[in-house]
Amino acid sequence: MATEGTNLSSYNKDFVPNGAGFKIGIVVSNWNKKITSNLLLGAQQTLLDNGVKEHDITIEYVPGAFELPLACQMMLDTNKFDGVIAIGVVIQGETKHFDFVCAGTTHGLMDVMLKHSKPIAFCVLTDENEQQSIDRSGGIHGNKGIECAVACLHMVGLKKKY
Repeated sequence: MATEGTNLSSYNKDFVPNGAGFKIGIVVSNWNKKITSNLLLGAQQTLLDNGVKEHDITIEYVPGAFELPLACQMMLDTNKFDGVIAIGVVIQGETKHFDFVCAGTTHGLMDVMLKHSKPIAFCVLTDENEQQSIDRSGGIHGNKGIECAVACLHMVGLKKKY
């Protein structure tokens, strides 16, 4: 596992751009809400801890991970956001559905990000079982939402440089 021995919540605040004035959208999948709500809390608190004002964070909910790319595109189409965090969870099941949802979501988010030339932080857990997702949403491996909020701030800061 890529996160084995890694704490997703650890970062050096000295190297994170101050998010004051950044407008960040967050799109959250309702599927596996117990897990996505923890990822959202981690992302939201990290943005606030790094200068993003509460009124500059917009949260929208979608049914599942497969709907994340369209919702991110809808947000970025408004030109009101500097970046977006896409939060979802896809857990391996007994069919190939997992593969199709993961691939479609990943490719869709990449396409939207490149189309708009604005960052979309990929906070979509793709785990073999529920326990792995719990471990990465505030459990023994930390919270992927924190890591993705930091990545979003870095990329928005980079975009504002150019």
